[in-house]
Amino acid sequence: MEDYIGIDVSMKETALSIRRGGQRVWRGKCVSDPKRIAQIVRKRAPETKRIVFETGPLSVWFYHALRAEGLPAICIDARHAKAALNMAANKTDANDADGLAHLAEVGFYREVRVKGFDSMLARTLVAARTKLVQIATDLSNQIRGLMKTFGLVVPSGKGRTFEKNVRNLLTDQGDLARILLPILDAWHSISTRAAELTKMLLAGARLSKACQLLMTIPGVGAITATSFATAIEDPENFKNSRAVGAWLGLTTRRYQSGEVDYGGRISRRGDAHVRGLLYEAALVILTRSSADSDLRNWGLRLRERLGFKRAAVAVARKLAVTMHAMLRTGTVFNRTIDAQVAS
Repeated sequence: MEDYIGIDVSMKETALSIRRGGQRVWRGKCVSDPKRIAQIVRKRAPETKRIVFETGPLSVWFYHALRAEGLPAICIDARHAKAALNMAANKTDANDADGLAHLAEVGFYREVRVKGFDSMLARTLVAARTKLVQIATDLSNQIRGLMKTFGLVVPSGKGRTFEKNVRNLLTDQGDLARILLPILDAWHSISTRAAELTKMLLAGARLSKACQLLMTIPGVGAITATSFATAIEDPENFKNSRAVGAWLGLTTRRYQSGEVDYGGRISRRGDAHVRGLLYEAALVILTRSSADSDLRNWGLRLRERLGFKRAAVAVARKLAVTMHAMLRTGTVFNRTIDAQVAS
C-alpha cells in the first residue's frame, strides 16, 4: 500500500507522521536534517507516494535535498494548509504533521513552486546589498542628526564627499570626534561592502540575457530586472502574462456573498520585495522618466482620473505583465504597443 507522509519543519526538530490505508501507522521526531529524514522514510515508509511540508525558511533546502534523495517531496502553501491544521483541538508539531499527512493522502493541497538555488543565490545578493545600503543610509542620517545638535550642519553630498565634510567639521571637535568617528568608520566599511555587492550585481545583470532584455524598459534597472527574472525563473511557469499581476499581489481583492459583491485594495500577496521594486519603477515611469511610451501615457491619464497612488499601482501591474510577456517572447520593450498588450 502507498504511504503518505507529513513533516512539520522547525529549526531544531522536525515532526513526521506516516499514513497508510487511511490510518496513521507511525509518527515521531528527528533532527531537522533532510538526510536523517530520508533514512527514516526509507525504513518506515518504503512505498512513499507523497511527502508534504509547508512553505517556510527551510523549505527551499528541504525540497531540493529530499528530491536529491529521490523522495517525492511536495511543498504546499502554508496559508492553504492553515485552515485544515486549525481543525485540531491542540496546536502541536505532532498534530500539524498528522494534518499534513492527511492532506497528502486526500490530495487536498496547493503545491507551490520552489525556486532553484541559482535563483535564490541571486536573490540573496540583492537582499544583502539592499540591507547594507539601508544600514549605511541609517548611519549617515544618524551622523547628520547628532552633529546638528552641536551646530555642525553637514553639507549635502554622498560617498567620499560626505565623509570629507564630516571629518572637516570634526577637526576642532575633540570630544565629539571621539564619539562620531567610530560611527563614520563603520559607515565607510559598510558603504565599501555595499559597493562591492553592487558591482557583483551589475556584472551578473550584464551576463544575463533576461536582465538585459528587461532593462530596455525605461525605469527598470539591474536590481528590478534581476529580482523579477529570478522570481519568475521560467516564463512557462505561468499560463499567461495576466497571472503574474495576481501572483505578485497587484490585483484587487474581491468579496462576494449573496447580494454583497465589492472589490477592495490589492491583495499584497506573493513576493513583497519584487512588488515594491515594480512600484518604484512605476513611480520612475510616471515622474522622472523622459522616455515617452504608451505605458507612461496610459498611467498619466489614469493619474488624472484616479490619483497618483492608484495609477502607480496600475502601472506596476501592467509593468509586471509586460515584463513577463517580454521574457516569454524574447522581444525588447516596444514603447508604442506594450501598454496595449498588457491591458
